[in-house]
Amino acid sequence: MKKSLVLAMAMALGVTASAYAANPFSDVPAGHWAYDSISKLATAGVIEGYGDETFRGDRLMTRYEMAQIVAKAMAKGANVDKLAAEFAEELNSLGVRVAALEKKSDNVKITGEIRYHYGYSNRNIMEGDRKNETGLRTRLYVNGQINDNWKYVGRLENQQWFHNYVGDDGDYSFGIAKVEGRLGGVNVVAGRDDDVFADGFIYDGGYEALKLSYGDKWYVSGAYGKLTDLNDDVDPLVYSKKFAAFEIGTNLEGSFANGKAGYLTAKLNDGADFEGNKLGIWYVGADFNLTEDLVLSGMYLRSNKDRANDTKTSKNGYYVGLGYKGADESEPGSWGLAARYYDQGRGTYLAHTIDGDTDWDSGFKGWSFGGDVALAKNIVLGVTYYHTKAKGDAGDRESKSNVLWSELNFTF
Repeated sequence: MKKSLVLAMAMALGVTASAYAANPFSDVPAGHWAYDSISKLATAGVIEGYGDETFRGDRLMTRYEMAQIVAKAMAKGANVDKLAAEFAEELNSLGVRVAALEKKSDNVKITGEIRYHYGYSNRNIMEGDRKNETGLRTRLYVNGQINDNWKYVGRLENQQWFHNYVGDDGDYSFGIAKVEGRLGGVNVVAGRDDDVFADGFIYDGGYEALKLSYGDKWYVSGAYGKLTDLNDDVDPLVYSKKFAAFEIGTNLEGSFANGKAGYLTAKLNDGADFEGNKLGIWYVGADFNLTEDLVLSGMYLRSNKDRANDTKTSKNGYYVGLGYKGADESEPGSWGLAARYYDQGRGTYLAHTIDGDTDWDSGFKGWSFGGDVALAKNIVLGVTYYHTKAKGDAGDRESKSNVLWSELNFTF
């Protein structure tokens, strides 16, 4: 053990066969097989021996002593990856950073988020046809670096419900399983993903698709596949066979305004709630930075459908919103407020992003108001109240919904 250690360390520091003038240790004579190597290490300050000027080469060395030697050799520029890997734990206790090992460990990262939510409505529209629901959603993300340009992302999700008194393990899903990277100047995402179209005012959920995008400040993107969240419903009104989406827009930092325009088309099942099985939606939207903290936003949507389940519905839809500041999970105490007004015909959305009620054949209209605050680093509380109702309805009880939605988010 001692012989192999001395040779390995000496080779790492580039030891030659030349001798040194002074005899570093009294128990290592000039004719000893390890004399040159030990002299080199002593001169470099990697080994020190004992206070009585002895080396005691026959003594067994502790792992901590070995870690100290490896640390000193690394400080001298020695290539000691194998030794560093073997004594990584001890090196870590000495506060020594091993760049090669860190690079390898960073190849796979696991992050996550936990959301506790409580929702209440004036009608039985919550999970399980209830007026209220409460649950805990846990998401774990696995990020694996394939090379400098490509990576793999997976997401394991568990949803537990606390209002059913069952105490089961909840629902598990592997909601994201994708590779993403660059081909030339084109960003590529392929596989199962979770994203929004038209900022979620058309669709917010999972899909299996190929998505391409180009540009940053000015960008263009397109996607083709199927909308899986629609197909996961127990009794779906709409079943997505395939979809295609296209968008152009700007991300000009510090600009007064940024805009986007796009089109989404979906081929649906023959028994869907729309007449005809091909839905098409155009949209155009913009954000205006009125001040550093105040943003006015809006979007107009136009559908090719004006009837759902034999109910007349508008082809048009729009929303306007006003947002002030916003909670930043990295800045405890940061907060924000937001208010929105919605008016969308049923043909202008498939799976809407809001947590309020949108499930009417005629479409919906209404408003929301809420806010969020960072209680501590990586802990954000949000509360929003939604008041929505069916479009074109006389105003009976079943055509109106009031939803109070609150959630506490932890990220790590």
